[in-house]
Amino acid sequence: MQKVVIDTNIIIAAFITPNGLPARVIDLVVSDEKMAICYNEGILAEYEEVLLREKFKKYNFDPDKIKSFMYNVKQIGIFVDPPKSDIFMPHESDRNFYDTANESGAILITGNAKHYPRKKSFIMSPVEFLQHIYTIILLME
Repeated sequence: MQKVVIDTNIIIAAFITPNGLPARVIDLVVSDEKMAICYNEGILAEYEEVLLREKFKKYNFDPDKIKSFMYNVKQIGIFVDPPKSDIFMPHESDRNFYDTANESGAILITGNAKHYPRKKSFIMSPVEFLQHIYTIILLME
């Protein structure tokens, strides 16, 4: 099973641009039984808090889609409660995502790789993640 941790910026981008790469990542992860989103209460709280921020109200995110996404994460996801690392993080708010991915052996999908420690092979952009998955699929054929 391929485990992933999805950074909040990917969720926001997917809601803003439903046909973009971040949305494709979300759709793939939610629909593929061989993938699971790793999460914890802190990650879910951040998703919800950011999706409801005033600055995003102009996008009129569908409340039912937000509820459905949160429900799917809880239903198909894997709860991970990682110990807090002491690695330097440029943005402390990103630590939980990093620690969750590191603890669970998941790929951390983010649009802000610069917010995380460099040269960690488990940190990927949406493009890198999709290339990774499609490469695996091709190798299996």
